[in-house]
Amino acid sequence: MARDVSDATPIASRDELVGWIAEGEKPKAAWRIGTEHEKVPFYAGTADPVPYEGERGIGALLGSLGASTGWDAITDRGHVIGLAAPDDGGAISLEPGGQFELSGAPVATAQETADELAAHLAAAKEAAEPLGIRFLTLGMSPLWTRAETPVMPKSRYRIMANYMPKVGSLGLDMMFRTATVQANLDFGSEADMVQKLRVSIALQPVATALFANSPFTDGRPNGLKSMRSAIWLDTDGARTGMLPFAFEPGMGYERYVDYALDVPLYFVKRGDTYHDVAGSSFRDLLDGRLDALPGERATISDWANHLSTIFPEVRLKRFLEMRGADNGPPEMIAALAAFWAGLFYDQAALDGADALIAGWSTEDRHALRQDVPRLGLGATIAGRPLRDVAVDAVAIARAGLAARGFGEEPFLDPIAAIAESGRCLADDLLAKFAGPWHGSVRPAFDDEVY
Repeated sequence: MARDVSDATPIASRDELVGWIAEGEKPKAAWRIGTEHEKVPFYAGTADPVPYEGERGIGALLGSLGASTGWDAITDRGHVIGLAAPDDGGAISLEPGGQFELSGAPVATAQETADELAAHLAAAKEAAEPLGIRFLTLGMSPLWTRAETPVMPKSRYRIMANYMPKVGSLGLDMMFRTATVQANLDFGSEADMVQKLRVSIALQPVATALFANSPFTDGRPNGLKSMRSAIWLDTDGARTGMLPFAFEPGMGYERYVDYALDVPLYFVKRGDTYHDVAGSSFRDLLDGRLDALPGERATISDWANHLSTIFPEVRLKRFLEMRGADNGPPEMIAALAAFWAGLFYDQAALDGADALIAGWSTEDRHALRQDVPRLGLGATIAGRPLRDVAVDAVAIARAGLAARGFGEEPFLDPIAAIAESGRCLADDLLAKFAGPWHGSVRPAFDDEVY
């Protein structure tokens, strides 16, 4: 999330929380695609991580990029920690370990996603090159230990970092070492939201397998195709996972709100201050009974910010966020946007995707989620090879894009090739490691960059 929401409107009831999400409904003509991607910066030549401080640090990079784009600075206690484009035209933010994130503007087509990405990468490289900074296209930093990874000066991340070790063993790795690409899409009604949520949760491991791109940790193979995805399996189970309740009768906005209310808070922001209330209940804040902030009651910004700290495979806010993919090169980022737009934005395609997952049980979906980080497209679901499911899912998405009529189908070509071959980017990286890279990940800092 690029910037915490600031809306002090008080919330008096659970119904208002439900209504806030429902206000995200849009007519089909207004449906858009939002794409977010994180990329790991490093110093060219040395392959060292980039700290925030210093003349060649992340702070200096943000300053240079802000000056060239004219985007407004986002600050936290005097530190520039992001940039915001005018008129909600996107933003740049920092993840905890310095991962540089573009939160793109809502656009109509995959082509616009690709154009936006190309413009951003050109601007970022222009600002980064004089500082000796480059960016990896991988889903996780492949060389540095967690201790060697820098820490960005964002108040909310300090609170999260203190809390993560209490609820899982890999939460800090998630924060500081991983990089994802995410597609955000709209819904038209509660029923439409539910159908899209169910389809996307079930197919999220398919996306993980198609986009798997993080096979290295601490300078060596980690035995997985997507270490980034595996890390989420041991990161605070109260706010992660495959949302089995979404497939139960009666699923809707209210059921998701009840789930979110039971996810512990991280912080409450008042003015420029983040109050550490990690582990506390949003229900208590709603009732004015939060022990750490006596008498404080929930606001719209509290709710919006709380929803941004929940991390299931698919997240519901006023749109749906697809969270299963590793970051990758530009063509893969555009492919993710095209994949989900193709499945979601044509009803026949959405119904086809729904039929594709129809026979899967809660246990099937859970087992697939556990297996995919290691096996990728070699996993199975309900006795069927996941590779075959991926071929079908990409074909459905292609038909959906064709029905949209914007000529977006070629953006699926990279993942169509992966599905057909069963060979993902991680497999190619491991082959390089065993071959021309001679057992070292250092060449990734020359070969796998934007």
